[in-house]
Amino acid sequence: MPFSTLRTRGRARRLSTSLAVAALPLLLGMPLMYWQAATLLQSRAAKSAADARTQLDAMLGDAARAAGVVLPLAGQACENVAQTLRSQVAVSPFSRSVNLVADGLIYCTSLMGAYERDEDTASYVRGQLRLMAGNAVTPDRAVLVYRQAEGNHGVLIGIDGQHLINLLQINGQEVSLQITVGQSWIYADGRVTATPPSGELEYATQAASSRYPFRVAAGYAPGVTLQYMQDHYQPQWLLFVILGCLAGAGSYRLGLRATSPGTALKRALEADEFIPYYQPVVDARTGSWHGIETLMRWQHPSEGLVPPDQFIPLAERLGLIVPMTRALMRQIREDFAERADQLPRGFHIGINITAAQCHDLHLVDECRDFLAAFAPGQITLILELTERQMITPTEITERLFAELRQLGVRIAIDDFGTGHSSLAYLREFRIDVLKIDRSFISMIDSHSLSRHLLDNILDLATRLQLDLVAEGVESAEQVQYLTQRGVRYLQGFHFARPMPAAPLFDTLRTPPTA
Repeated sequence: MPFSTLRTRGRARRLSTSLAVAALPLLLGMPLMYWQAATLLQSRAAKSAADARTQLDAMLGDAARAAGVVLPLAGQACENVAQTLRSQVAVSPFSRSVNLVADGLIYCTSLMGAYERDEDTASYVRGQLRLMAGNAVTPDRAVLVYRQAEGNHGVLIGIDGQHLINLLQINGQEVSLQITVGQSWIYADGRVTATPPSGELEYATQAASSRYPFRVAAGYAPGVTLQYMQDHYQPQWLLFVILGCLAGAGSYRLGLRATSPGTALKRALEADEFIPYYQPVVDARTGSWHGIETLMRWQHPSEGLVPPDQFIPLAERLGLIVPMTRALMRQIREDFAERADQLPRGFHIGINITAAQCHDLHLVDECRDFLAAFAPGQITLILELTERQMITPTEITERLFAELRQLGVRIAIDDFGTGHSSLAYLREFRIDVLKIDRSFISMIDSHSLSRHLLDNILDLATRLQLDLVAEGVESAEQVQYLTQRGVRYLQGFHFARPMPAAPLFDTLRTPPTA
């Protein structure tokens, strides 16, 4: 029985157990799915790097073949061999240019024929490969140069960087790939830099060529595993959720006990678990404590202190609120009768009552017994009418309120302004006090409509000669606003929070701060 009021609190432990059981399939399945996804991604990264390495090996193998054909021509006059160089470029699918070297000088190329430029042999890794961001022919386009030498003669084969870009993009559709030659890196967007990939990569791996001095690096951006699980494991997620729901529902059914909410409340009533908490009300004119409002709390043996909104509506529906309030009044009387000498004369004690109590004349006897514990005039008892249930005027309610007034009991409307019955109560019953709901007070500084409504309530109370208590006062600005408009009695966290009797009497010895 899930308690949204009392039920939520009473079943919290059973619900938490069921949720834990429901979560087990996910808790057990997630590591398995994570391991599976991690293994798959790692395998894909390794395979992508290996495939790219194999393809680049093939490109360089073609360049080595072309170099082997033209190497014997190195040293011959350029005009005699230029056509042969161009023919090799034509039959080689990846070569962009073929260049001859003699005695450290590049003297003939397939692109321009006779040429004269020093060969920078130190820039070639292991004397074989050089990765360049561009050259004199294509300064903004990468080129990979393969070098083959024999004695003082050599051949340079230029491989267009676009082939490398295509290789990286095709094999790197699911993983980030880069090719590194010595300290130079080329990325899938064609950039050539001396900077390796920045940041931590997941499942980083490298595939090095056994024939040529290059490596292909692969890796994923952080968080790829969870993203992969989200994108590809939806059926598994759904299966684990279904299994979890079935397991949780089974656990919940097994944990059901034959206790109803009413039984739980009756047990708590018999065990005196409903206790009073007191929130002081301050007199804004004198700065002294004017009285208190009593608030019911449930001191649950396992759930701790339960707020009233969790159980009072249920108690009202089950007809238990009357005995609960009766028991609470006895505890209040015991708390204050023993310390009556510590209270200022006429100290106000407010107690909430509901519609059910207003149709029973026993309330008069209960109030008479309550007042009998104090010297005449020592306290003023205020009954605060709540609006969760409408009080229908009858002969009994007329007689009840008349006899209460003869006893000196005052009547207040609690949370005035929020219920549909507030104005009806003013018309049907003789009311002494209006308690302005905290929702109006909280919006004093920010909500002009609420201020207008509040001012209208203040004006109404003044015309009807009613005392006003502002609930939920939490700031000095609210205190100033209310006191300037003649609200004498203030209640809220700005002065004190609800508390048991012992700290209350300690608080009463300390003047409040406005």
